[in-house]
Amino acid sequence: MSIRHYNPRRRRRGGISPKARNLLFFFLGLTIALQISYPLIDGEPLRLVTIATIYAGALAMIIHGHLSYGAKYSTRYLPITALFGLGIEVLGVHTGWPFGVYEYDPSLGAQLFGVPLVVPFAWVMMVHPALVAARRIGGSWVFAYGGALLAAWDLFLDPQMVAAGRWKWEVTGAHVPFTPDIPLSNPFGWLLAGLLITGLLNKVLPRERRKNPASLAAVDALLLWTLFGGFIGNLFFFDRPGLAFFGTLIMGSLLIPYFFSSWLGNKDS
Repeated sequence: MSIRHYNPRRRRRGGISPKARNLLFFFLGLTIALQISYPLIDGEPLRLVTIATIYAGALAMIIHGHLSYGAKYSTRYLPITALFGLGIEVLGVHTGWPFGVYEYDPSLGAQLFGVPLVVPFAWVMMVHPALVAARRIGGSWVFAYGGALLAAWDLFLDPQMVAAGRWKWEVTGAHVPFTPDIPLSNPFGWLLAGLLITGLLNKVLPRERRKNPASLAAVDALLLWTLFGGFIGNLFFFDRPGLAFFGTLIMGSLLIPYFFSSWLGNKDS
């Protein structure tokens, strides 16, 4: 008679190794911590925090995409999104379409064709969570939900950067509600650009999650923080109470069905 030795499998919380999970949440936590510090500093530290936030957030979302959907996802997502972001921004800076007439300040660092090299990575940071949310609830309208969510996200982003002098607009007509320094063309431009990039990525990126994927917690946290931080920041620190409520209403209305599905359904689907 032989004795069989039973070695129980180790349960992986979140479906990934502790090292991978810690790396993901380190960069996500760093992104949020940098954003928390944003209204508390100024000058050169603020400039460096702005740039570091974008790179940390982009890296967190690339890692999440890789851990969730595999190398095919991450190695396609990064170049497609960064090149799209650079291309649409170059078009915007030189033609005024589709966002309106604007220009970047040199404080954001080295530029290519008038666009700071850090800017495409802001697209990398923002598009992945929008695509994940859109794929969960968008059905055949992934591109529409993704585009709307990106446009809503920018309601908080653009005024903050304009106030800090990172770029400036030429506003000659209608402006975004409660934001006289941003033309109304900008959210429509973001909507159009968002439709294009989420529609494209939805076609070319794999949807199937890895056998042991990362959970959606990182995406949920970034989306929730963007909503909460946008509300608190504009209400108490940036002197834009109207935008605080307007932006929260728009973005919150879009996120409610996603979080309803995520929290009441299978969070890992």
